[in-house]
Amino acid sequence: MQRPRRRCEGTAMGAIVLDLRPGVGIGPFTLGMPICEAFAQIEQQPNIYDVVHVKYYDEEPLKLDIVISFPDHGFHLRFDPWSQRLRLIEIFDVKRLQMRYATSVIGGPSTLATFVAVYSLFGPTYPGTYDKDRGVYTLFYPGLSFAFPIPSQYTDCCRDGEAELPLEFPDGTTPVTCRVSIYDSSTGSKVGVGSMMDKACTPPLPAGSLYMEEVHVKLGEELWFSIGGQHIPFGASPQDVWTELGRPCGIHQKQVDQMVIHSASDPRPRTTLCGDYFYNYFTRGIDVLFDGQTHKIKKFVLHTNYPGHADFNSYMKCNFVIHCSDFVGAYHQDVNSSKGTITASTKWEQVKEILGDCGRAAIQTQGSTSNPFGSTFVYGYQNLAFEVMKNGYIATVTLFQS
Repeated sequence: MQRPRRRCEGTAMGAIVLDLRPGVGIGPFTLGMPICEAFAQIEQQPNIYDVVHVKYYDEEPLKLDIVISFPDHGFHLRFDPWSQRLRLIEIFDVKRLQMRYATSVIGGPSTLATFVAVYSLFGPTYPGTYDKDRGVYTLFYPGLSFAFPIPSQYTDCCRDGEAELPLEFPDGTTPVTCRVSIYDSSTGSKVGVGSMMDKACTPPLPAGSLYMEEVHVKLGEELWFSIGGQHIPFGASPQDVWTELGRPCGIHQKQVDQMVIHSASDPRPRTTLCGDYFYNYFTRGIDVLFDGQTHKIKKFVLHTNYPGHADFNSYMKCNFVIHCSDFVGAYHQDVNSSKGTITASTKWEQVKEILGDCGRAAIQTQGSTSNPFGSTFVYGYQNLAFEVMKNGYIATVTLFQS
């Protein structure tokens, strides 16, 4: 997916200077931050981050990183696809980005990031590693690495990692950085190019963080939150929800329920169904729907925030766990509790194995004229409905009482 461009690419290359914080981040981007926070930083500075590409693996979104790339500034952000947190920052074109460290700058069009310059600015370190297949020598500092291409005629200078530091070639030249990696250093891993890139992990969440908190679902009864310990049942009031989850991020009136025409259990005319209203908890990936007449909870909507869905980046990911053993037990007496759960990572084919086939899907367009991703499919069971993307992953789960 490519976000809309605000101008022609390439008119302000090398125009920005970002603070480099080894093991922490660069500029406003901090390792471990959720992807929605990164987008918020981008939106706050549209004149700087005006060409932004978002890359992901559409068919298997959990297989590869979600990448936010800034081609004009020569760097990109790699987010773990499951937690959607920033795990690695890569500067892939050091001539386009000037980095400030302490009181000095390095990189950009005017300050070459040579081996000698890097070693002078960041100080002594242990000998690096030489990848002979790639012809790249990588120098490591805590939470920071620099990769240098080595011309074939000088590979002997790097044999067995015994290069003298700082590295200079016999002709008096010194290599220039081709890639800088910023990563969490708490695991002690060295992160470089190629397969070494995979060693970058997201830093641990702060103690008590509610991000990616497991939200357990007891079908037809309640949600309960694993860290905060809150229990929110169907039929709870707005005051109950406010007390348990705090002030909602937004409140909005529900439009006419387009699916009610398929429901034989609700005899009310459709024109009377507009009184219902949502509490939106975007930071938890949850919507709570209240009945406009009784002011009691009638539905929960849980969002997975997968890229390729129309609501991507509107909600943080809800790390839900749906306990289906009671539901499944009515159909399959041999089910066990470990197999009777559905999470945000469960694909639709696996859902059908757990719950059985529910028949044909309803097609949901999400406003086809403005949605570049196409329609999704809605499948209904007793007490829950799944909105499924074309790649077979769950976009949302709606919970209700049949």
